[in-house]
Amino acid sequence: MSLKPMTADEMGKMIINRDELFVLDVRNEEQYKEWRITGDSVTSMNKPYFDLIEGVDEILDDLPADKPILVACAKEGSSKFVADQIVEATGRDVFYLEGGMKSYSEDLQAVKLGDLSNGGALYQFVRLGKGCLSYIAVAKNGEAAIVDATRMTDQYLKFIEENNLTLKHAIDTHLHADHISGARTLREKTGAKYWLPSKDAEEVQFDYEAFEDGQEIQIGDEAITLNAVYSPGHTIGSTSVIIDNEYLITGDILFVKSIGRPDLAGKAEDWVGDLRHSLYVTYKNLDQNLKVLPAHFAHFEEVDEAGRVFEKLGVLFETNDGLLIPDEAEFREYVTGNLPPQPNAYQEIRQTNMGKIDPDPEEKTEMEIGPNRCAVTE
Repeated sequence: MSLKPMTADEMGKMIINRDELFVLDVRNEEQYKEWRITGDSVTSMNKPYFDLIEGVDEILDDLPADKPILVACAKEGSSKFVADQIVEATGRDVFYLEGGMKSYSEDLQAVKLGDLSNGGALYQFVRLGKGCLSYIAVAKNGEAAIVDATRMTDQYLKFIEENNLTLKHAIDTHLHADHISGARTLREKTGAKYWLPSKDAEEVQFDYEAFEDGQEIQIGDEAITLNAVYSPGHTIGSTSVIIDNEYLITGDILFVKSIGRPDLAGKAEDWVGDLRHSLYVTYKNLDQNLKVLPAHFAHFEEVDEAGRVFEKLGVLFETNDGLLIPDEAEFREYVTGNLPPQPNAYQEIRQTNMGKIDPDPEEKTEMEIGPNRCAVTE
């Protein structure tokens, strides 16, 4: 029996597949309460590393006999130390999270959402450690478009290479404030066009294609269409994407369990009216059979048995609390009264996405650590 590494990708697949896993998180209590590994099949326990330096005897009775044990810490070193002690004390195989919670934060799990017309397909990239969702639409001839790419561009490029795809377009639904966009890097590495709503781009320091209401982008000889629908409220430029008349990528305007927050640029009172119009007028007038694909999810319960996060628009108008408030004043109070704490380093992330600053890779990792906070919460 021995100490064994487990990659974030391996762990992510276990979580998606609902495989049983026991996580011993040895970060400090505050970090654990703020953000931890979750999933339907995940049981976790927190015991800070500094409490285990002299030995692990006090926690041995808490370790399950019938589940794999994974020890996790911030970067890796502490988890290896503790996991090795458990191996020596129990004679069991014990895993440590390779790369620590940093690697969990940056891992993407590619899940097929479904087939598109004319032989195409749509994929969702689930970032379990951050709750980010991004998308690649693929045409029959291999042309592809990506929407709301994260900065983990190597993982998209690996997917593109393995599937013999040609990336033609990279679209951001809005100027993100909780994670760093990978769209410009993908443009540099693939030659794809980068699209961004112009109303969110007034301060950007780079060239882009204006992604405006009514814009139609096509991929493939037997075309798959991506149509822009202006839907402000989370930002002044937020623009949704209808793919193949079947899927509605909502960015951070509408989620499966909540609605977007309008305050990340300090404009909550100004933008809440735009948010309401986008939800209660623009979206209400769309085909209610469209499958809503948000840019984020908040809880693993939103991930279905196939690893996907989506719901029909009509269902959300019956079940999502943010869509069940007909009175405008009550809606304003609901939104402005339920704003969670701002995302970590959100101002610096916005400046990075504008091209005003260019932090080094380690700084970018630290800027994004923790849960997403793009939704109104109760």
